[in-house]
Amino acid sequence: HAGLTAVPLQTDLTAEAFARTVADAGLNDVFVSNRFLNRLRPWAGKLGLTLFPESQEMCRVGGPLPPPAARAAADLASLMFTSGSTGSPKGVMVTHRNIECNSRDIIAYLGLQPDDRVMAVLPFHYCFGLSLLHTHLMAGGSVVLNNEFKLFPESVLVEMQRKECTGFAGVPSTYQILLRNSRFRQMTFPKLRWFQQAGGRLPNACIQELREAFPTVRFFLMYGQTEGTARLSYLPPERLADKPGSIGRGLPTTKLEVLRTDGTPVAPGSDEIGEIVASGGNIAPGYWNDPVETGRFFRNGRLHTGDLARVDSEGFIFIVEREREMIKTGGNRVSAKEVEDVIAELPEVVEAAVVGAPHELLGEAIKALVVPAGDAGLAARDVLAHCHRRLPSFKVPEEVIFVRCLPHNSSGKILKAKLKEMIVRLRTAQFSREDGAAGRHLHVVAQPCLA
Repeated sequence: HAGLTAVPLQTDLTAEAFARTVADAGLNDVFVSNRFLNRLRPWAGKLGLTLFPESQEMCRVGGPLPPPAARAAADLASLMFTSGSTGSPKGVMVTHRNIECNSRDIIAYLGLQPDDRVMAVLPFHYCFGLSLLHTHLMAGGSVVLNNEFKLFPESVLVEMQRKECTGFAGVPSTYQILLRNSRFRQMTFPKLRWFQQAGGRLPNACIQELREAFPTVRFFLMYGQTEGTARLSYLPPERLADKPGSIGRGLPTTKLEVLRTDGTPVAPGSDEIGEIVASGGNIAPGYWNDPVETGRFFRNGRLHTGDLARVDSEGFIFIVEREREMIKTGGNRVSAKEVEDVIAELPEVVEAAVVGAPHELLGEAIKALVVPAGDAGLAARDVLAHCHRRLPSFKVPEEVIFVRCLPHNSSGKILKAKLKEMIVRLRTAQFSREDGAAGRHLHVVAQPCLA
């Protein structure tokens, strides 16, 4: 309405990262929640920013609003700084057209109505969280905000019941918390009709648990990137059973292709792997003040996602790995995601992450960091035996490290870069040697939370 550009900021930024973002985006004013005011005030003073704390007065309308500023569809609506789970954050330029196209597609496949009410526990600086706001406002629905989920998931569930929410959205760690650390499965939500999940793969066992606990609630598994505004594809709930692991197909107005390096499509129904390339009205024009990275990922109006995938005979897409997360070990390329999915099959595993660590002979060694269930009694040999049954030997982790939890960013994504740093620090820990195929598997027991 005011004709300005919104820049949602992460609430866990360091002073250095905050200053860098402010300078990059050219910010002058910051609207801030009161709970962050004391933290930001000294930073704002040094940077010459004006802070506007939240207040009832701010929300009060004192008479008719002025006419909205003239804005074109191609004008910049927001700068969304990516979470940086694999590298430095970049400012994605999102236009008004991007938001409208993506929101209409999401509203269509969810069937959102004015009486819909979503419980929003995801932050609005994350494209998935912000899409909940955009779609429900466009559909005339409501958004229930709650910032207590990580500390008090039970209180969120009680509020969901009290507010009669019809929808809930989360990333894999959100649902893991609900299933493992709350009475979610024992509670009833009479008005709840859908779950949304994106931000990484939720193990099939967890999806099945949710479906068994809430058989009448539809589960929408989705895939997206900030560069695609929020969503690029979804898997219809009725295809969950026969398409496990798939991200579905492109949204109604989004064209998703899986292309070879020469730009031609991979053969459907084969094991051929290519890169997911997206085009449509939801694709951002590029990165703010970064022509080099824009040229790498945005070419000829298409977004090159960096995600490697295959396509089945019906056109359903299955992600294999992010190109930048492929582990190069002993002359082989190993998908960290493939190994993570195998480890996640074990019911005693709450969460797992796999990364490559420098190795003098192999180039990179495969390291698995595993969060076991509290009373599981899981041993490294159990994880390794399962991997040997399900994977070729060169894909089996060289090392299994048990930890109490994994580091996540404020959007709920695992921080792979931080994991690699942690592994270096863990080298000084006490190791126990496990019997393995080559007698080379080690594990670390009871490491502290990597957060």
